[in-house]
Amino acid sequence: MWGKNTFFSANESLNCRGKLLDLKEPKIMGIVNLTPNSFYDGGQNLLNDYFLVKAEALVANGAKILDLGAVSTKPGSKLISPKEEWEILERPLRMLRDQFPDILFSVDTYNASTAQKSADYGVEMINDISGGTIDPAIFDVIAKNKLTYVLMHMHGVPESMQKSPASGNILEIISVFFEQQLNKLQEKGVGNIVLDPGFGFGKTMDQNYQLLKHLDDIQQFNLPILAGVSRKSMIFRFLKTNPDKALNGTTVLNTFALLNGAKILRVHDASEANETIKLFLKYKEF
Repeated sequence: MWGKNTFFSANESLNCRGKLLDLKEPKIMGIVNLTPNSFYDGGQNLLNDYFLVKAEALVANGAKILDLGAVSTKPGSKLISPKEEWEILERPLRMLRDQFPDILFSVDTYNASTAQKSADYGVEMINDISGGTIDPAIFDVIAKNKLTYVLMHMHGVPESMQKSPASGNILEIISVFFEQQLNKLQEKGVGNIVLDPGFGFGKTMDQNYQLLKHLDDIQQFNLPILAGVSRKSMIFRFLKTNPDKALNGTTVLNTFALLNGAKILRVHDASEANETIKLFLKYKEF
């Protein structure tokens, strides 16, 4: 059984390889997509090294973590090799690490070798959409390098996850998955963990909203919760628009996520997320 109080007090802080991330107030993880085929802003950040401008704007508007992704994980995407992934990631990671030495860096990867190379570059966090199911060796890399680990639930793999989404009680499915994977991580001595229910990853529209409404159920594990709803299809398909027009909906759902216990918002738009957090904190005073 996962020792819920084994490592640290719930939601208060994360020790990210010596850098303390205080979670008494929610924090922003800013998305820096490096893939040409991301569902939103795909390819734009690689043109003329625009990722430097994007990262600077995210940090200036309150992002405490930069999350770099070199693999598209939108529905229908195929898995790529660690070699292909690293060829995309290495140069931007090196340049961004040099430009922002005091910012926490996360790499969005499911490949153990990419996680290891990222750790060698000083990355503090690994954001794994598969929760260790695509490449189980990633848990060893996390433990060896004392990385903070974002454990996300995904049903299936990106290529097919929305063709046959999860069936049954999604809250129970995720709870069982987290319990299993947390036990494995605990056996390896990994303690700095963030939980992400994986909005949009192999879930139906209704399951996504059920998860959002009952996000605080995940607090049973006494670990910080990350919410990643930014510009996703659960917003724009329901509203019959597109990702470009999903910022207002993102702000609404981020508010719900904060009210239900989220400690980290993973977003494309830091300024709006920062305002959301400020208003939420004011609301919580009363």
